[in-house]
Amino acid sequence: MSGGSWDPTSLPVRPGLYLNFKSAAVAQISGGARGTVAIPLKAFAGGSATVKTFYTVTNETDAAALFGAANIVSIKYALQGGAKEVLVYTLPPSATATDYADARTAFDTRPFNVHVFDGEVAAAIQDSMLTWVAANRTAGKHFLAVFGAAAAADDQTPATGNARSVRLLDNYAVNLTVGAIINGTAVSSGVYAPYLAGLIAGTPINRSITYKVPPVSDVNKRYTNSEVVAALAAGSVVLVNDGEKVRVEQGLTTSVKKIRSMRARQAISNDITKTAADSYIGQINNDADGQAALISAVKAYLETLEGSGVLSDISVGLDPQYKSVGDSVYLLISYVELDSMERIFLTISV
Repeated sequence: MSGGSWDPTSLPVRPGLYLNFKSAAVAQISGGARGTVAIPLKAFAGGSATVKTFYTVTNETDAAALFGAANIVSIKYALQGGAKEVLVYTLPPSATATDYADARTAFDTRPFNVHVFDGEVAAAIQDSMLTWVAANRTAGKHFLAVFGAAAAADDQTPATGNARSVRLLDNYAVNLTVGAIINGTAVSSGVYAPYLAGLIAGTPINRSITYKVPPVSDVNKRYTNSEVVAALAAGSVVLVNDGEKVRVEQGLTTSVKKIRSMRARQAISNDITKTAADSYIGQINNDADGQAALISAVKAYLETLEGSGVLSDISVGLDPQYKSVGDSVYLLISYVELDSMERIFLTISV
């Protein structure tokens, strides 16, 4: 299915729905499935799985039978975080950069919401993933990618984690820079990143992951207040021990955008594109009635999101800058993204 962004100076040739975000009903559009985490799995010895194959798992028992109990740490973390399901692609033993490239190509053919690695991977592999995320966004496929440390030692120097956030700067990238202590054992951010991926995938798009509490006893690196502030400014996601519990400090992408906001945009892009392909493109006339039906469907869908507290102040109509004639329709859509209450300021007079 073709689609993606469009440039008025160079219009796409292929039939499809093309969508741009700008700051400032034949079929009703419904919300697509959420909650799928994609993982390229490094090892699967002891199970029934075969190499370079996709598997979808929803529980630890099935994962252990497929991949071996010793190889499903990342899958368990993703499910524990709240993922509805994990889409697993089995990598060859001692996977190379070429193997990861093959995995990316394979994932191009499958729908999912969040991608994360199976443990620590080299910076070059992370960089290639970021390039792939951006290419998919341009092509009309929207998902978040969660990153962590390339080596456990990286977590012990906050500046190293923040530098990774800067290197991986993107609206669709999330970088965890603090790991956890689980059952007395230190787990790096690279290993624990699948939990964050599951948490993001499993959290409704009208909610934030800010201040969510992971089931861990401590963090593997306690940040000072100034280090937390610097991490947030760099677009890092940090786990903080507040003296009583460990919590996610704030749900941010590496571009310092809210994860909640980016997931809402992704949902809108994916849902409208899918319904347009299923019920509109090539199936209705580009006349006043057809345009009205399309506008009505888009508006009705956005109103469901408004009712769920995702956005407000919706406006949908034909874009006056371009003529909707021939086989091209231009819509102008605007809305206000709603945010979660994350900072509360009190003034107390006594």
